[in-house]
Amino acid sequence: MLTLLFLTLLAQAQLVIPASPQPNSIFLLAGQSNMSGRGGITMNNTWDGFVPPECRPNRNILRLTAALAWVPATEPLHKDINVYATAGVGPGMSFANSVLARDSRLGVVGLVPCAVGGTAIGQWGRGSLLYGQLVRRASAAVQGGGKIKGMLWYQGESDTVSLEAAEQYKGRLEKFFVDVRSDLKLPLLPIIQVALASGLGPYIEKVREAQLGLNLTNVECVDAKGLQLEPDYVHLTTQAEVQLGKMLANSFLHTEPV
Repeated sequence: MLTLLFLTLLAQAQLVIPASPQPNSIFLLAGQSNMSGRGGITMNNTWDGFVPPECRPNRNILRLTAALAWVPATEPLHKDINVYATAGVGPGMSFANSVLARDSRLGVVGLVPCAVGGTAIGQWGRGSLLYGQLVRRASAAVQGGGKIKGMLWYQGESDTVSLEAAEQYKGRLEKFFVDVRSDLKLPLLPIIQVALASGLGPYIEKVREAQLGLNLTNVECVDAKGLQLEPDYVHLTTQAEVQLGKMLANSFLHTEPV
């Protein structure tokens, strides 16, 4: 009798437990610190907490946590991913709010943060820890039935330090994009990459040349040169991240859908 009562109560409880939210359109956010977001980071390495209107929460935008759970997306998106640095505002929320405002057919948008500050392109090659994490998180993201619609990529500042790294950048970047598409079984996955606004070394223009000169189908390049930088002359300001998110959204909406 007690068992029957327990099962009845359990069934009733399950009826009122809301289903876990699941996105329809999924976007991967990968690269280094300007993708993970350093907007609003103060001199004492804390986030100022300011969230621009373009980055505010939206019931139709979710974020995949480090524990692979979908939760409402809030800034900073990379707070549990880029754990060795203080995360601030990045381009992700501005991007998501912008694409939703212009294309409601995307439904619920799911953002998958994967960026880690200070990483070079060589650390993202197939077989690496970062590459494995990207593919693993992307695979987990689609388990609820959503579809990966694109990848946003902003990286390269670390590869401006040495001439050798800058010269090898284009080949490594192209292989990375090809491998990601292959392993995700999405040969025409839209990829929106960012041409550097800054760098950690003297070979910024050589890396930018590689980024702007990449010729792969459905890979677009947004140029961040001229966007406002923080006093460290490496990271974008909060408003620059917002502007970049809008630029990425505009570029994505002109790619071929998958």
